Formats: sequence, structure tokens, C-alpha cells
Amino acid sequence: MNNVTQRDALFSRLYEIARSDRNVVIVAADMGAPALDQFRIDMPQQFVNVGIAEQNAILIGSGLALEGKRVYVYAISPFITLRCLENIRVSCLFQGIRLTILGMGTGLSYCTDGPTHHLLEDVAVMRAFPGMRVVNLSDNQMAAAYVDISAHNERDVLYIRIDKDFYPDVHKPGTDFSRGFVRLRQGNDLMIAATGPMVHTALHVADVLATEGISVSVMDVFEFPFDPVAFISDISEVRKIITLEEHFLPGGMGSAICETLNDKERYLPVRRVGLSMTQGYKPSYQYGGREVTRRHYGIDQEAIYRTVRDYLKN
Repeated sequence: MNNVTQRDALFSRLYEIARSDRNVVIVAADMGAPALDQFRIDMPQQFVNVGIAEQNAILIGSGLALEGKRVYVYAISPFITLRCLENIRVSCLFQGIRLTILGMGTGLSYCTDGPTHHLLEDVAVMRAFPGMRVVNLSDNQMAAAYVDISAHNERDVLYIRIDKDFYPDVHKPGTDFSRGFVRLRQGNDLMIAATGPMVHTALHVADVLATEGISVSVMDVFEFPFDPVAFISDISEVRKIITLEEHFLPGGMGSAICETLNDKERYLPVRRVGLSMTQGYKPSYQYGGREVTRRHYGIDQEAIYRTVRDYLKN
């Protein structure tokens, strides 16, 4: 288990790059993030805090990028995305301005802050924009690597989803993330394609099933769009897929995989697991930790284990 979060890993690497590149600028729309303190103290000319004004952060960041700065706009994820959709669409994408948008606390990260701080729609919304790449981090290795990728990005707006919790690394240093997915485990009976924090759930379930003689492959799908040709090639031996995400099902990772399979005429059974639309913005939301909230929505480890077992029987 890492003793730093994805955010700390990301900003530590960004700090190193910014020390030698004065064009790197952070625009923050947050009351304060400890991970940014060193950046703010050592490089005040490269740090702008706009306060709790996310739309202004996008506009200021776009202006700075237009003047040649390499801009990272940072805020709590639901507010830097859904609150700013028109600004992102008009001020960035329409004009070909390249920003890196850092959304802190996606999915159910801020579980105890309630539904206003839960973000379960953004992959669907953001990946619908032409010129947008969505990255769903699963560990610290990926967090640091995408700082380097963003430092050389000239073609898209990058939206990077940062999870709030601590996780072990599932990727090795130097992993090639260029295809948008990585196979973490080979298996013969079924493949679980997971994204973000649910990658760790998928690996746990695969470990449990292995003790029962069931061989499950696990794939981390982290970038949208991912390379469709490489994806189809990689799953040539797969017979069944379960997709797993902490996100509403329409338009999420499972939808992206189904679209790719259909477009490439690769037809095989897919079971999507996530939050259904009927669960929606329930007034019955239960206060508690993240696993309590996942249990409420039926995407906790035990529920996923049962789903995989049942799917294998069909």
C-alpha cells in the first residue's frame, strides 16, 4: 500500500518538471491542497489560486495556455467538470487550446460528503467531447506517468480523474500507457475489464476465484478513447467480459468497450457492472464509508464476486 495518494504522486512529479520549465502553471480552484503548498511557496509566479470559482479557473487557464503556458487546472472533480462544461467546450475545445484538467475525488471518493461530491457521470459526459481525452488513474505509477505524457501533449485536452484514497501500485515503473489499457493478469475463464479504483476490486475478486480454481483475466482500461485496434487484438482469446466501474452505466467504460466491440464487429458476451440509472440520485443514500456506499449500490467486493460467479455459470 502506498503512503501517498495519487494526487501527491502527480504533484510531486509536476513539481520536478515545473522547477526546470517556467511555462508550467497550476491554476487551482480550491481552498487549499497540502500537496500544492511546496509548489505555491517555491514557484509563486507559476501558481494561481482563483478561489472557489471553477469556471474562472477554466477561463484563466485557457488564456494562459493561449499565451504559451502549459496549464494544469485543478479542483474538486464534480465542480471542475460539470459546473464548467460550457467553458471547457467553448474556451478550450472550440479554439484548440490545450489544458490538463485535474479532477480530485472522482466516483465515490468523497463518500461522506454526500451526493453533491460524488461524481458518477463524468466519463460519459467528458468523453462525448471531440478533442477530449479522459484518464482514470488506478495507481501512483500511472499518476506520475501521465504528468510526463501531459507535458508533451499537443493534440487534446486531457481530463485526469484522481482518486482520493490510498492504493497499492498495480503497474510497474516504465509501463507503456500509450494504448489506453494494460492487461494486469492473464486468465482463461473470463476477463474483468475495470477502471480506476475498481481495478483493485477486480484483482481482489480474481485472487479469491483463483483459490477456487477459476482463472480470471484482469484488464485496466484507463483512457477514453483507448486504441480500438490494439484492444481487439489483445482480447482475441477472450470468451466473456465483465466490465466494472464506479460510475453510472450509460456512457461509461462498459459502454466504451461495447461500442468498440460493435464497431470492430467482434461479438462476444459482455456484462456491465456499475451504477444503474434506476439507482440514480436516491434519497435513500446511506451515510458511511466508501465500502458502505458501494454496498448500497451493489458494487462492493462481495457483490462483484457473486456477479462473476453467476456470470460464469451461464
